[in-house]
Amino acid sequence: MYRKLEDFYRDWAYESEGTLKLINMCTDESLNQKITPDGRSLAFLADHLSKTIVEMMDLTGLKVDGKDYKEPVPNTVKEIAEDYKKASDSLIENLKQNWTDEMLNNSEDNMYGEVWKKGQTLIYLLLHQTHHRGQMTVLMRQAGLKVSGIYGPAKEEWEAMGMPALE
Repeated sequence: MYRKLEDFYRDWAYESEGTLKLINMCTDESLNQKITPDGRSLAFLADHLSKTIVEMMDLTGLKVDGKDYKEPVPNTVKEIAEDYKKASDSLIENLKQNWTDEMLNNSEDNMYGEVWKKGQTLIYLLLHQTHHRGQMTVLMRQAGLKVSGIYGPAKEEWEAMGMPALE
């Protein structure tokens, strides 16, 4: 749980940069990639990240600029990346204008049938993004794309450094 907004801002800056980099490594042709015929597509997962920022923060009363779930999933990487950046930037801007450190531990919201402190909501938002970003890397690999390392080098990044990638 976050207790200081500055801690979240620092973490979000790193995480959102990694997410945007990963989205931009997709191709328009790869966006239909799924693990199973009835599974979620790469486009859905990438789009879901920006729409979740809007949805979760709306449940806390914070209005983030971005798309609603009722809007269709874009079919270009460019639009998905732009939507994500817009929602991510708006999140930070609105937090800075409307939330305080005291609110993180003292204010609660009804979130999906549970009561979460605002500091919990921020960590769950970040973890949710990390979870789906991991799913995206699997779909990207299946589509034949390279992925970027976020918490360490990806296979190709090890090789670019002249080091063998672990198998």
